[in-house]
Amino acid sequence: MTGYIIRRVLLLGLTLLVTSALVFALTQIVPGDVARLILGRDASPEQIATFKAQFGLDVSPPQQYVNWLGRFIVGDWGRSFTGGNLPVRPLVLERLGNSMRLALMTLLLSVPLAVFLGMIAALRENTWIDGLVSIGSLAVVGLPEFVTALVLINGLALGVRELGLPSTSMVPNNTLEDWVRQLILPALTATFVLLGYIARLTRAGVLEELKKPYVRMATLKGLPRRVVIVKHVLRNALLPTITVIAISFGWLIGGLVVIETVFNYPGLGSLLVEAVKQKNLFLMQAIVMLVVTIYALANLAADLLYGVLNPRIRLG
Repeated sequence: MTGYIIRRVLLLGLTLLVTSALVFALTQIVPGDVARLILGRDASPEQIATFKAQFGLDVSPPQQYVNWLGRFIVGDWGRSFTGGNLPVRPLVLERLGNSMRLALMTLLLSVPLAVFLGMIAALRENTWIDGLVSIGSLAVVGLPEFVTALVLINGLALGVRELGLPSTSMVPNNTLEDWVRQLILPALTATFVLLGYIARLTRAGVLEELKKPYVRMATLKGLPRRVVIVKHVLRNALLPTITVIAISFGWLIGGLVVIETVFNYPGLGSLLVEAVKQKNLFLMQAIVMLVVTIYALANLAADLLYGVLNPRIRLG
C-alpha cells in the first residue's frame, strides 16, 4: 500500500507541475497589453513601465513563470491588479470557504438521495419504479442550471413566501437554520445536475453485482437480503461512484459559475468570472491552480479509498 501511495503522490506532483505551465501559458495569451488594459489608453510609457516592474511583468515569460510558481508554492499568490492592490491569497481563500460550504451542502443532499434512488431502481429492475428513476434522471440532467435555478426561485422563494427562502443567497452563519435557509436553493440546483449521473451509475453497479456468484452464495447461506444488499452488494457497487463523487466535488468548488451568478452567491466561480473580465492575471492564475489542485487531491483521495476497498487495484 505504501508503494501505491508514493506512486499516486508522485503522479499528482507531475500533474500539477504540467498544469501550472498550461495555466500560466493560457493567461499569457490574453489579448492586448495587460498594463495598458488596466491603466487605460492615456497611460504614459513611464506609467506602464512602472506597473510592469511593480508586478514583475518586465521580464521574459519563462522567468515570469518561474517567479510565479516559486511564490505560489510558498503561499505568495501575488497582488490584485484592481481593488486597491490587495493580496490575492486572502481573497481567494475567503471565496474558497464560501464555495466549500455550498459544495458540502450539495453533497449532503445529492449523494444519499442518488445512491438510494439508484439502488431502488436496480432492485426493482424493469418495473415502473426503475423506469421513473431512469427517465427522471435523464430529465434533470438535461435541464440547464439557470432554468432549474429560476424555477426554484419562482416556485419556492417567490411562490411560497411562507418558507422564508431568499431569492439571493448570502454566506450562512454557523447555525443550521441559516445554512438551510441560505444554501438550500443553490444546493438543490446543483443536486439536480449530479443526481442523474450518480443514480444511474449506482443502478448499473448494483445490477452488475447482483449477477455475481457471491450474492447467490450469501443468499443460500441464509443471510437476510437486507444484509446482502447493504453490506456486500452496495459496498462493491459504489466503487466506481467514488471517483464520480470526487470529480463532482472539484466541480462544485470551481464550476458553479451559473448557479453562483443566478443566486448572487460569492463563491470561487463568480470570482473567476470577475478576474477574467478585469484581466486580473494573478487572480486568475491563483483561482485556476487552486481548483485544479482540489480536483487532483479529490481524485487522489478517491484512488486511495478505491485501493483500500479493492486490494486488486493497489496490487495490480
